[in-house]
Amino acid sequence: MTGLINANETSATVQHPGKLFIGGRWVEPSTTARFDVVNPATEDVFLTVAEADAQDMSRAVDAARDAFDRGPWPRMTHAERAPYLKAIGAGIRERSAELGRIWTSEMGILAAVSTYASAGSGDVFDYYASLADSYQFVEEHQPSSGRGVGLIVREPVGVVAAIIPWNSPLGLIANKVAPALIAGCSVVVKASPEAPGAAYLFAEIVEACGLPAGVVNVVTAEREVSELLVRNPGIDKVTFTGSTAAGRRIASLCGDRIARCTLELGGKSAGVILDDYDLATAAQSIAQSARIMTGQVCASLTRIVVSRHRHDEFAEALGAAMSAIRVGNPFDADTEMGPLAMSRQLDKVEGLIAKGCEEGARLVTGGRRPAHLDRGFFIEPTVFGNVDNDSTIAREEIFGPVVSVIAADDENHAVDIANDTIYGLNASVFTNDIERAFAVSRQLRSGTVGHNGFQTDFGIAFGGFKQSGMGREGGLDGLQPYLEAKTVLLDAMPPSLA
Repeated sequence: MTGLINANETSATVQHPGKLFIGGRWVEPSTTARFDVVNPATEDVFLTVAEADAQDMSRAVDAARDAFDRGPWPRMTHAERAPYLKAIGAGIRERSAELGRIWTSEMGILAAVSTYASAGSGDVFDYYASLADSYQFVEEHQPSSGRGVGLIVREPVGVVAAIIPWNSPLGLIANKVAPALIAGCSVVVKASPEAPGAAYLFAEIVEACGLPAGVVNVVTAEREVSELLVRNPGIDKVTFTGSTAAGRRIASLCGDRIARCTLELGGKSAGVILDDYDLATAAQSIAQSARIMTGQVCASLTRIVVSRHRHDEFAEALGAAMSAIRVGNPFDADTEMGPLAMSRQLDKVEGLIAKGCEEGARLVTGGRRPAHLDRGFFIEPTVFGNVDNDSTIAREEIFGPVVSVIAADDENHAVDIANDTIYGLNASVFTNDIERAFAVSRQLRSGTVGHNGFQTDFGIAFGGFKQSGMGREGGLDGLQPYLEAKTVLLDAMPPSLA
């Protein structure tokens, strides 16, 4: 395999891999424990970073707590905070090529996508900076007593724990940290051991921007130490993206002490193909979206519901489209899909593919390691037909390029199948009729519903119904979880607000 970034290039990009960013400084960890980060295309170690233990996590929380309780950040105006966010956004764009190389090396996303997608994370900071002038952080109301003036004052929620997954770390850092910062919060970013590189570069950018000490802290830790972060009484709010199982645990821990939390969790998203839509067009659209990040996308359309009399034709069309996807080195321009992110993810996907065959689904295409690749965590794009919606592959999130085709008796049955899941993150309706698309979208219990393809939009809002999560990220709705509403009743309007 050619063109892959080597360990020396990546190590040179990350300036302080053996340290943690706490209290505005790069500090030595409490132990010599380290995480080896494995390139999923080569299975070689390309980066080694410090592992935070319980003492380190406590230090990070204490630094964030001090920054919020005694530092200048929450006492600044929103307009005073905005230039820092703009500087972070500019720093991300300036280093987008480095960030892109690391993203590809950590989890296998195509290099053709990673650089410009990384640059887009800088725009998130610009957007939230712009709300300093446009968002109504203080809102006037008439008190029900008729006396004086009432104000709703939206204040920062406090110290935020931002727990970041391995599949899209920089984008999720941006959508958690940017709204928290403009609100006036301080943050502990907990990076994934499998993909910490973006968090390290983000810390370097924060340091260069001169953000007050302790406002942003960055550590990498395993689940046990991460749980200590969630339990820590110095944390006012947890924002987490990851599995539904881990989300349930975090929600229960937050519930014990009524800590705020937002959770962006798993999905088993349905694409509903109505009878007026061309099957070949739908197959091409679904195949192209299924290969994004090798299917390691929580919102990916993985259950496709089609009328029973068109099921076989569609399954074959989708199988042909998926089997044509070129799998290989994610740094090669001709590659259309890279590897899965890690060995255990490959084991999970292969195990669920085997389960699908055992339970009677028809393997239309894929299901194996590509014949031309003998190293790396690669899997063929996979399609199952004749899938029972009660089967394992229709119920469990696979997090790989595996699509199930499910037959429905009619449109109402298709909607019932789409909704028959514990998840409700994303969906799509395939039809040429706009009115039908809107009508069906209103029936689907999902946080996002697209039209004629896979669609999401963090610029508006992103999040799920049911066990796909709590709260939203992106847009104005993504700011709300970082604010507490305070009612202030005064005899008259303060001159500073008049």
